[in-house]
Amino acid sequence: MRVVIVGASGNSGTALLRRLRSEPDLDLTGVCRRLPAPAGPYADVTWHSIDIGADDATDRLTEVFTGAGAVVHLAWQIQPSHDQRRLYRTNVLGSRAVFRAAVRAGVPALAHASSVGVYAPGPKRAFVRETWLRTGVPESSYSRHKALVERMLDEVESDHPTMRVVRLRPGLIFQRDAGAEIARYFAGPLLPASLLRFGRIPVVPRHPGLRMQAVHADDVADAYLRVLRADVRGAFNLAAGPVLDADIVGRAFHGVPLRVPGLLLEGAAALTWQLRLQPVDRGWVRLALKAPLMSCDRAAGDLGWRPATDAVSALRQLLAGIADTAGAAGPPLTEDPGRPGRFGGLLRGRLPGTGNPY
Repeated sequence: MRVVIVGASGNSGTALLRRLRSEPDLDLTGVCRRLPAPAGPYADVTWHSIDIGADDATDRLTEVFTGAGAVVHLAWQIQPSHDQRRLYRTNVLGSRAVFRAAVRAGVPALAHASSVGVYAPGPKRAFVRETWLRTGVPESSYSRHKALVERMLDEVESDHPTMRVVRLRPGLIFQRDAGAEIARYFAGPLLPASLLRFGRIPVVPRHPGLRMQAVHADDVADAYLRVLRADVRGAFNLAAGPVLDADIVGRAFHGVPLRVPGLLLEGAAALTWQLRLQPVDRGWVRLALKAPLMSCDRAAGDLGWRPATDAVSALRQLLAGIADTAGAAGPPLTEDPGRPGRFGGLLRGRLPGTGNPY
């Protein structure tokens, strides 16, 4: 079976290529804007350079998708946060192009990378199932875009019932090789990343809403493989235990939990973002405080999926990767010190949250 992976050079895409390349009956095709070097997980893959937000994307993607047994749509742009038009172009219009091309090409199976961000605000001491309201957290453009794209996917599913449509909704996705990328996208060039080599976070902010779920990228990749192999449809939540909060993170990284009001967290993010000191706007803090915790019972029951790496270990790997500026040959995971979000980029006038880091 030929599997086309859109966004195959990013965090989840790199992990998925690592997982699928050991499957002898799968022929892999990768789609991304900038092609990776054909080494490591990117070897033995047929590559196509396509900007999914471009006007001709639907036609070009249709050609690539024709004859494929499945399409996995992973492409998503998080930065530059100060250019919402660019993010909408890639995330919403680009996803529409992917969906239209899959329909035109008659692809029998479409798997889409959704997120916990699609859900409306929910509980932090209970777990929601896949039926929870999907209106997102309005203050977060990331969340709004996830909700909008899923509504488009609802129409595809309704209008084309013979197509098997699956959406995976993971929590935060961590792996060591994403260290440089995640630091660029969420922390910026002023983060003293080298201090993380000691495995310590001196102060951990404590707030009742700061309880989040994470999952290792390899476990997400395993879920995609199970989706490709099983005759399943619909949505699946993906997360590993334990839930990450100030007490658990503090114990794991020798930090002191410090109670911080939500308004202070949001205000600090908004001010430093406006001053171009870091790339995360207020919406990301609001999403962290309001996104619900997810039940993964359906993934366990229908896919037989269980994470091999717990959330603390996944976070430990990520922080080690940030400290070591770990990356990969895929352009989104680049270790290049001159990219936006790195100190070298700052010296070249590339301020956090501006410029295209992909």
